[in-house]
Amino acid sequence: MNKGLVRPMRTEDLEAIMEIEHTSFSTPWSLQAFVAELKDNEYAQYRCLELDGRVIGYMGLWFILDEGHITNIAISPDYRGQRWGEFLMRSVMNEMVNLGMDRMTLEVRVSNYPAQDLYRRIGFSTAGVRKGYYADTGEDALIMWAELGRSDDR
Repeated sequence: MNKGLVRPMRTEDLEAIMEIEHTSFSTPWSLQAFVAELKDNEYAQYRCLELDGRVIGYMGLWFILDEGHITNIAISPDYRGQRWGEFLMRSVMNEMVNLGMDRMTLEVRVSNYPAQDLYRRIGFSTAGVRKGYYADTGEDALIMWAELGRSDDR
């Protein structure tokens, strides 16, 4: 595997981010939503995964006290199934430990088994269900949590 680079997202990355967003989600975030997160949300931290100078993925988090809430994560369809999502998540989790974070959480569609498998592989466990969480379909979301800094394989 080529070495990927995880770095802070910049506004000049948004064209590539929007392409990935639109190919990844049935209800994609708007460009304005990403701009607002980057410029106006003091709790937001967004990271890009770059490979050979090209943005192939991204992850957004809100850092609140000692917890991180993953707002979104996506990998370009051309790079899925190659463990880049795991690479991105483990990199960000390590960064969070270094910043003093203790736990992180996310929501995932109950039908998104590949994502759930990834999250479990890196230490997340299901803590509950948000009924009708996804407005586009009314689908439920699993609430998953991970304790940080407790696994030697990160």
